[in-house]
Parts: sequence; C-alpha cells; structure tokens
Amino acid sequence: MRFPTLDAWLAWQETLHPSEIELGLERVAAVLRRLHLAPPPFAVITVGGTNGKGSTVAMLEAILRAGGYRVGAYTSPHLLHYNERVRLDGGEVEDATLCEAFERIDQARGDISLTYFEFGTLAALDIFWCSPVDVAILEVGMGGRLDAVNVLDADVALVTTVDIDHAQWLGGTREAIAFEKAGIYRGGRPAIYGSLDAPQSLLDHAATLGARLYRYGQDFGAEAGGEGWRWWGGGRERRALPLPALRGRSQLQNAAGVLMALEALSGRLPLDQAQIRAGLLAVQLPGRFQVQAGIVTRILDVAHNPQAAGELAANLVAMPCTGRTLAVVGMLADKDMAGALAQLQGSVDHWYPGALHVPRGAATAQLGQALATAAVAAERITFCADVGTALALAQQAARPGDRIVIFGSFHTVAEALARPV
Repeated sequence: MRFPTLDAWLAWQETLHPSEIELGLERVAAVLRRLHLAPPPFAVITVGGTNGKGSTVAMLEAILRAGGYRVGAYTSPHLLHYNERVRLDGGEVEDATLCEAFERIDQARGDISLTYFEFGTLAALDIFWCSPVDVAILEVGMGGRLDAVNVLDADVALVTTVDIDHAQWLGGTREAIAFEKAGIYRGGRPAIYGSLDAPQSLLDHAATLGARLYRYGQDFGAEAGGEGWRWWGGGRERRALPLPALRGRSQLQNAAGVLMALEALSGRLPLDQAQIRAGLLAVQLPGRFQVQAGIVTRILDVAHNPQAAGELAANLVAMPCTGRTLAVVGMLADKDMAGALAQLQGSVDHWYPGALHVPRGAATAQLGQALATAAVAAERITFCADVGTALALAQQAARPGDRIVIFGSFHTVAEALARPV
C-alpha cells in the first residue's frame, strides 16, 4: 500500500493534480472502466442543485434505510472528518476501508492524473460496488454535467434548486448554471426539479434528452396542515406524514422532491407509509439550521450563498428570540459575500466576522468590505482575526436570551462543532 494512514493518502491526493478543480468526465470514466466494466449492480440516485442537496440526500438515506435497504451515500464536503463523505447503512466508513479503496484507485489509474474530488468519488463508487449496496445516493460536488459523480447514469436524478454559485466555473447566470445542473438527467429516466421556478434552460435540456421531467408544484407537491403534511405526485397521494426532523422552512419542499424520487423508483425499491414516516422522523444532518439549545442558543448553518442566506434569515424570523442575534461569519472569498450578508442585514444585531485560514478563505478585511456593501453600520461589527476568535468574543458578549448564529461556510460550522460551548 502506498500510504499507511488516511491522512497521508488525503495529503498526497491534494498534490496529485495540477489544479484543485478541473471539471470533466474523461479521466474518471477511464479509471472506472478499468475497475468495473459492467453497469453498477445497484440503483443510482443523483442529487444536484445549488442548495438543499445535503438535506435531500439525508432524507433519501433515512427513508430507504427504514425500508430495509442497504444504502450507500456519498456527499461533500465534510465538516470534521473525511469519513463523513462515504456512508454505508448510515455509518461512516472506516479509515481502513477508505485506504483500501484508494489503493485500488491508484493501481487502476496508471498515469491518469485525478483531482482530490475525483479520486474520492471513484473510491466511494468502488466501495459501494464491493459492499455491495442496494442503492447509492450521490451528491453532486459542483454543477452536474461535468461533475465526477455524473460518470454513472442515474436511475433517478433530482435537481433541488438553481441559483448563482460557483459562477467562475458554471457561468454567471441562472440559465447557464441550470444547464450544467440539468446535465445529470438521462433520456427516458425520471428527472426531478424540486422548486417552483424552473429555469428554461433546464426544461429545454430535459426535453432534448427525452427525460421524464417532474416539476415541484406541477407534477408533485406538498401541503402542510395541522401537525403534518400531505404529498401528492405520480398518481399517488400520501396523507398525515410527519414533518421532517430537519429544521427550516425549505425542508418540506426538499421532502416533496425526495418522495417524488422514491415514487419514481417504487417498482425497484418499494416503500410503505410506515417506512416513509420512520425515515422522515429519523433523519439527522449537522450544520443545516442546527439548533444547540442553552442559556445562549447557538444556530449552526452552512449557508454560503444569497439563496441559502435568505432561507437562514427566514428561519430566524420564524424562530424569534427574546434577546439579541449575534452573527459569527467566515466565508470563502470566491462566494458572493455581499449578496449573502445582505440577506441577513436586518436579522442580526451585531456581527463578528473572522478570517478563514483555508485555501480560498476570505480575509477579515474582505468580509468587512462585504458588510459595508451590504449596508451594515460599522458600530455593529467587531472584527476578528479568525473564526475561532470570533466565536470566543461572541460567546463572551452574549447574555441570557441572546442567540449566536454561526454561518457562511462548512469551515465556519466545523470550527464551531470543534469548539462546543
């Protein structure tokens, strides 16, 4: 084996390819063919979109596991440990399993150079092949059409939402980005769009492919009522469903897309009402409007673009507190920082911006400029050298009844999870 530890493998993978990101399927497809010539022996659900992918994968995983299926799930990025990215039956795979898969990928690739994400994606697929699983749920890393997970033809492909993010790679307009995300659809197979505002380029691409498109609000939908909700779609109706265990107003819409995907696969992976209920109640996912109750409540959210920040703001309004709202924020410099921060301008009483000392991390001064652009007054800001300092100062300043909102990046939430109150 080339390396004896997972950390050594990961450090080497970061140096293997000349660029951190290089979209394209040729290298991944070539290596996968050397490993597995036959089509996958499991069903494939691919989940793309600007926001809501992680929650959607978590709900699909929880419901299918409640149905008794052996489930593999691949997500990115991770919060604290790389193992979070690859799960078998709800559990993170062990270091040894990942290292063995990395060794197989390294042997198969020959002289083909792979990015860190491509290497990890192939390892996850290889683990699912070898396990084996009944169904693999794959989260798109970026875009869709040229993302490494798109090397497999999805039996069902679900695009959650489309908004501006990763513009330097996917394009600066919603229509351009939607075309990239619709690239996970396949001709003759179910294709789902999980929001009301379907971009025309997504509709056109689905039609060109000959995919069977199901649109939220038109072909399926959700209606809250009382303590539960009703879902309809595909000629079926489900009533008296429990609200998903994940917090936030968008989770019902996410759950509607999940049930449409499962309905489309019901001939292969049937589920009954009790199993769906159990999965909705069991689902867990850190960092998505995660509330840590206490004398001072902490709310952790990985929101890092304007659409997600708008959802966070709406969720804060729906869950008012008696005291002040203090915000700890760290972001990546290539995000629309001003656009995201402007969404929360009216929901935050005092800001604690801190630098993220990671590749592409925004410096404190850059966050300050973004806050100024978002019309946040200087007296409402305490500038901090880093996110760790911002967390400490916010916690020192907080009084009983206040809440601290920690958001802006997976890195920011990871810092908070590593520093419990």
